[in-house]
Amino acid sequence: MYGVSPQAYDRAITVFSPDGRLFQVEYAKEAVKRGSTAIGIVGKDSVALIAYKSSYSKLIVSKSLKKIFTIDDHIAATASGLIADARRLVDGARMDSQKHKLTYNEPAMVEDIARNVSDLMQVYTQYGGIRPFGVSLLIAGVDEEPKLFESEPSGAMTGYKADAIGNGKKEADELLNKNYKDDMSLEEIIKLGVTGLRKTTQKKLYPENLEISYATTKNKNFVTLDTAKIGKFLK
Repeated sequence: MYGVSPQAYDRAITVFSPDGRLFQVEYAKEAVKRGSTAIGIVGKDSVALIAYKSSYSKLIVSKSLKKIFTIDDHIAATASGLIADARRLVDGARMDSQKHKLTYNEPAMVEDIARNVSDLMQVYTQYGGIRPFGVSLLIAGVDEEPKLFESEPSGAMTGYKADAIGNGKKEADELLNKNYKDDMSLEEIIKLGVTGLRKTTQKKLYPENLEISYATTKNKNFVTLDTAKIGKFLK
């Protein structure tokens, strides 16, 4: 019996290696690690998404770089990895949210939308001729209470109080583990998120390179901060 070359196991998404790994999924996770850092934090009555936009040229119009996407009035997502893949997943999530609203005449639950996104990502790990999504999403929103979920390229979905994705995940997670508290206010979680991004890069942060969105239990609609308000948090 002839041995199988290790390279054979990463040529198709449907082939497991002898030690139970799907190499194409692991490669997708590496794409996430190369993306710019994004952070999500849940406070006592709010949830916030803070994302860094890596502008590699002064000729780029910073407003054209989107890292936080609105799914519904009360649900938003940020991504790290292949942003084009993120747009495809966000479009699907928007359709699911609108279908739910039309069918039941009520807003979709945050967890249901996150689960639908994760289910789609999982489907793309088990059929030939397609590849996994090279992106991770932080999906945040408010229904009965603020919630935050991470969807990974494997299709795994996990709920978090605070989480980071992207190339600075390790440093940001260390800071979040050390400083997060359950009873933090909206201002405190945004400040913690900005501090977490500072920890992940040696470059100076500018308002044009950050996106910050939040929602509260009082006003469930997501609000995106303008550059002037972001500048105040940077100070």
